Amino acid sequence: MGSGQLTDWSTPRTAPYSLRRRESLRERALDRESPLRRLDWVLMLAVLVLCAMGAMLVWGATKPQNLAAGIDPNAYLKKDILNVAIGLALGAVAAMVDYRTIRAYAPVVYLASFVGLVFVLVHGVTVNGSHSWVRLGAGFEVQPSEFAKIAIIVVGAMLLGERADGADAPENRDVWLTLAATAVPVLLILKQPDVGTVMVVAFVVFGIIAMSGVSARWIVGILVVAMAGALVIMHLHLLQQYQIDRFTSFTNPKADTQGAGYNTHQARIAIGSGGLFGKGLFHGTQTNGQFVPEQQTDFVFTVAGEELGLVGAGLIVVLVGVVLWRGLSIAARAEDAFGTLVAVGVVCWFAFQAFENIGMTVGIMPVTGLPLPFVSYGGSSMFASLLAVGLLQNVHMRTRS
Repeated sequence: MGSGQLTDWSTPRTAPYSLRRRESLRERALDRESPLRRLDWVLMLAVLVLCAMGAMLVWGATKPQNLAAGIDPNAYLKKDILNVAIGLALGAVAAMVDYRTIRAYAPVVYLASFVGLVFVLVHGVTVNGSHSWVRLGAGFEVQPSEFAKIAIIVVGAMLLGERADGADAPENRDVWLTLAATAVPVLLILKQPDVGTVMVVAFVVFGIIAMSGVSARWIVGILVVAMAGALVIMHLHLLQQYQIDRFTSFTNPKADTQGAGYNTHQARIAIGSGGLFGKGLFHGTQTNGQFVPEQQTDFVFTVAGEELGLVGAGLIVVLVGVVLWRGLSIAARAEDAFGTLVAVGVVCWFAFQAFENIGMTVGIMPVTGLPLPFVSYGGSSMFASLLAVGLLQNVHMRTRS
């Protein structure tokens, strides 16, 4: 070989064995770093099964009434599957964009949420007493308050994730900024009014602050202010009459079973009649008779109790528990405070909303109109919930350990 010639080691046939082996190992390492391999598949599987069960329950709740009305019996099922597909696409986008980049754009996310909440008050429509929806046409409606939960989590995590050199906790100024940033959307949501969403936001922000490392004085102070605020609201009669009736029926379930307490009374009958294995899909007497209002949305858990029984309803509770467990695991292993607090915020959101939804169907919580994450019918709820799962996957995929 002449001195002016260079050996080409780039092709598999001429490269030495050691070089080819290193290249093979590098390709395998890259394969291991692919997004699909880095996903938390336990979390993903639990979410997908919940979505599948939700579609089945929505179908079970709506098919009989659609048949009676002479319209497509599978209309809600098709729409729910479409909602899940769109939500998964949104979640994939949220997972692929590095969460540290999302942190940099947190103020933009917050501003977009603020615009949405103002827009709904000006151009929104009223559904079931709440002026919370924007009609987009073609049968689609969006609820900006659902996406406000994500904005509040991201902004709260950004503010409380800041650390001075050597500090283990955020400064008091950061906590005050977080509370102020939360107060603006909360006031707009109360204007709708949507007390259920406000309760979720309050629990989420409290969880983020509590897990940020602040002193116990902050936690005690927030709890005291929250209780004082509740007393002021009741004393000044700031709640709507239907909201007061809901709380009254919660404290005394037998007071008005044909009025304010009708929903919860019928819900308990439906769940109690299911027994261990349920009556079978499409065979629930309470469901087929349409005795439980809003059964495909707020009271979808009653369909599980009646038609799938304790086993089916219990499976939903277990799957929600798996989602919360994986979320807490992701929070514990996150590489920075921002990632930890984002995961904590999502877990607090899912935990409180699931407990409230299931609790109101069995009579241990007041009726608030909150959907069951991943299970209840509704585009905005599904989109926001799967976006939040995307954020959890985002943090998980960028954790080395």
